[in-house]
Amino acid sequence: MESILFKNFMRNWPHGLAVISATLWVGGMWAIGYLAVPVLFHALPDNRMLAGALAGGVFAAMAYAGMACAAYLTGYILWRAGSKAFGLGIFRVLMVMLLLTLLGKFGLQPVMDGLKAQALPLDVMHSELADRFRMLHGVASIGYVLQSLLGIVLLLKLDGFRQAT
Repeated sequence: MESILFKNFMRNWPHGLAVISATLWVGGMWAIGYLAVPVLFHALPDNRMLAGALAGGVFAAMAYAGMACAAYLTGYILWRAGSKAFGLGIFRVLMVMLLLTLLGKFGLQPVMDGLKAQALPLDVMHSELADRFRMLHGVASIGYVLQSLLGIVLLLKLDGFRQAT
C-alpha cells in the first residue's frame, strides 16, 4: 500500500506543483488586487500616498511570484505536450498572462513610479502629472482585470490538461 501511494505521488507531483503554482498566482492576484489593496485605501483614507506605496509593493511582489509560477507552468506544459504546447489554449492563456505581468511590471510601473518621483513633494494625484498618471493607472487596471479573468481560464484548463496529454 505504501509503495503504491509513493509511486502515485511521484508520477503526479509535477501536475500537483502546476496546480499549486497556478493557484498561488491567480489566488494571489485576486487576494491582493480585490481584497488587500482596497482595504489599504479604505484604512488609510488620509494617507493615499502611503496606501499607494504599500499597494505598489505588494503588486510588485505578486508580479515576481507570477513570473516564477509562469516559468514553472511553461516548463510543465512544454514537458507534457512537447511542441504541441504552442497550439494549446492553456499555453496561449499562460503566455498572455505572463506578457501582461511583464508589461505591467517592467513597462507601466516604471513610468508611473517616475511620475510619482517627478511630482514630489506633492502626491502625484495633486500635481500637473495627475492626468497622465490616471491614464496609465487605468491601462494597468484594465490589464490586471484581464489577467485576473484569464487566470480563471488557466485554472479551468489546467484541471483537464493532465488527462488530455
